Amino acid sequence: MSVRGEWVELGDGLRGYYARPEGAGQFPSVVIYIEAFGLNEHFKRLTERFADAGFATITPDLYDGAVYAYDDLPNALAHLKRMDDDTVLARTEKALDFLAAREEADWTSVAVIGFCMGGRYAFLANAALASRFKAAAAFYGGGIGPVEDAFGRKTLLERVGDMQAPIQLWYGAEDPFIRPDEHGRIAEALSRAGKQYTLSVFPGATHGFFCEDRESYDKDAARKSWRATTAFFHEYLGS
Repeated sequence: MSVRGEWVELGDGLRGYYARPEGAGQFPSVVIYIEAFGLNEHFKRLTERFADAGFATITPDLYDGAVYAYDDLPNALAHLKRMDDDTVLARTEKALDFLAAREEADWTSVAVIGFCMGGRYAFLANAALASRFKAAAAFYGGGIGPVEDAFGRKTLLERVGDMQAPIQLWYGAEDPFIRPDEHGRIAEALSRAGKQYTLSVFPGATHGFFCEDRESYDKDAARKSWRATTAFFHEYLGS
C-alpha cells in the first residue's frame, strides 16, 4: 500500500483514523465500523487499503483508544456490552461531518461497512442514517436478526423498512455465532420490505474470516469478498 493514514479529531473527544487516495479531485467516501476488539493495526491497514482502492476513508475510534488482543475475548465482549446504539449513531454523524468538511471527500457519495460488532452497526446505520449512505456492507454482523440477542440488544429486522441503499451481507458457513436460521430471517425481512441486497455464505469459513490477524482468517473468502465489495461500492458511489 502506498497510502498512509493519520489520526484525526472528529469532535467532542472522538478520534478517527483517516486515509485518502493520492492525487487531486473529490473521491467517494467510506465509513468503517470496527470489530469488538477496537481500532487496531488491522483496521488501520484496512482504512489505508480502502484509500488505495480510491475511497476517502474514515474509521471512528468507537472504543476511545481501547484495544484488545484477539485472544482476549472476555474483555472485548465486556466492552461491547457497554456500547449504546444511539451513541454510536451520533458518533457516526461526527465521522460523516468530518468527511463533509474535507475538500477531497465527496460527502454525497458515502458507503458504510462494518465487521463483527461493526457489521451490526453498518446494518443499523444503513437504516437509521439512510439518507447519508449510498451503499452498505455488513461482514458477519452479530445481533442483526437473532431470536434473542446474547447481549440484550434490540434486533434490527424491524428497521429494514427505513433502508434506502443496497446492502451486501457476508457470512461464513461455519460461524458458531450466526447460524443459517438467522441468515434466513434477515433475507426474509429484506425481501419482504422490497430491499436490494445480496447475502453470501462462504463454505468452510467461520467468524472473522476477513481479518488476516485472526486465526479464523480465510484468504480465499477474504479476497473474493474484498473484490466484490470494492466493485459494489464503486458501482453505487462512482469512481
